[in-house]
Amino acid sequence: MGRRSSIDSLPTEVRRWLERALTENNFSGYARLEALLKEKGYVITRSSLQRFGYKMERQLARIRAATEAARLMAQEAGDEADDRSAGMMALIQTEMLDVLMRLQEIGENDDPAKRAKLLATASESIATLVRASVTHKRFRAEVLAKIEARMNALEKQAKSGDTRLSLETLKMVREQIYGVIS
Repeated sequence: MGRRSSIDSLPTEVRRWLERALTENNFSGYARLEALLKEKGYVITRSSLQRFGYKMERQLARIRAATEAARLMAQEAGDEADDRSAGMMALIQTEMLDVLMRLQEIGENDDPAKRAKLLATASESIATLVRASVTHKRFRAEVLAKIEARMNALEKQAKSGDTRLSLETLKMVREQIYGVIS
């Protein structure tokens, strides 16, 4: 079995302190953190701190990127055609793929029970996401079918003169609607 990270063996409150210190110092000052930990009675090398800081910084960058993408989607897409939900599902799918790739990187040196639990959790999340995606696509198809049926009915009425709408107006509406939702 592989050697466990010295940071993983820290008590929770010390680890949380370390995480705060890293973010507050913008992932720098590792020599100072090493000295502070030594004062607290923990021997953690600067290289261990740097590896931990690098992983933590990458994770925070992914979270910030996903948050920014969601904010931009909400700002740009609104939610008229439920584009925001589709975008959020795409973000989650991307993140789940990243999680699965990291799970594959977990070697035989790690705890097999822990790996199995992570895989089970990821599988459940993926199944939920796939169901949500299928439901979203079904809903979108139903809405488009209703719009198409209603537009066809209105065009039929316009051709027979049963409505005040002209074929030209309906053509313009169809182009405008399909320009937004297609």
